[in-house]
Amino acid sequence: MNNQSDEKLLNDVLRFQGEEITGSLLYEKLAKECKDEHNAAVLFDMAEAEKRHYAFWKSISGQEVAPSRGRIMFFTLLAKVLGLTFTLKLLEKGEEVTAADYARVASIHPGAEKMGEEEEQHEDALLAMIDEERLSYVGSIVLGLNDALVELTGTLAGLTFAFQKGKLVAVSGIITGIAAALSMAASNYLASKAVNDPKAKKAALYTGGAYLITVILLVLPYLIVPQTGFWIYASLGITLLIAVGIIAGFNFYVSVARSEAFKPRFLEMAGISLGVAFLSFLVGLLVRSVVGAE
Repeated sequence: MNNQSDEKLLNDVLRFQGEEITGSLLYEKLAKECKDEHNAAVLFDMAEAEKRHYAFWKSISGQEVAPSRGRIMFFTLLAKVLGLTFTLKLLEKGEEVTAADYARVASIHPGAEKMGEEEEQHEDALLAMIDEERLSYVGSIVLGLNDALVELTGTLAGLTFAFQKGKLVAVSGIITGIAAALSMAASNYLASKAVNDPKAKKAALYTGGAYLITVILLVLPYLIVPQTGFWIYASLGITLLIAVGIIAGFNFYVSVARSEAFKPRFLEMAGISLGVAFLSFLVGLLVRSVVGAE
């Protein structure tokens, strides 16, 4: 690889080397921090595979490549916050380009094609073997999150136009939200218990927790933004933006972790939440007009 015409190929090989050694150290670090023995074993296997890939690329380039410490720190933190499955799926998406590049390098180095196939097969096997508790409760989280978004955006919208007093809207929203969170958690617990689900308590906690966190985020603008004149409507606008942000963030998480399409889920959830909010605007105006609330 001393010919200048091979410079681009050399750069590609060095890039592959960097990704492989970074991946190896990352998987090893995640394995050491993983409390689940099964998942830790899978991660150690993946780390070893990445080391073999690194050795292959090194045999072509004849050079050592340093890992990306920043990338390792970022994905380690991401795994702690958002879970192992989401982090690994996100890594997989980033490596799809690498798998495609293997084919191009394979025209000159046939062994690269085998590396590309092994990369894809090993990752699929890895992701299929990972067993993470939090993903088994996605349904419970969706229940709490979606219900809070639909109910509270509508409630806050209606109260904003009916009362036009920020603190009153905030207090009403908090009381309604806490009561609804407890009600949702209790309902989920009883429903799960009725079908003898051994995880009924945890499912209820995930539902109630998701609902309560959403309530806090949606009510926050009414507690921070000045509540005079135009600003109360600005608070509502910020609340709706937060709602859309929550919907986008959650659906991105689920789409990555479960390998599902993001756009249909996002549009459906956002459409329902904002549609209910809009109808509640009208109800709020109607109530204010009929009752004469000032």
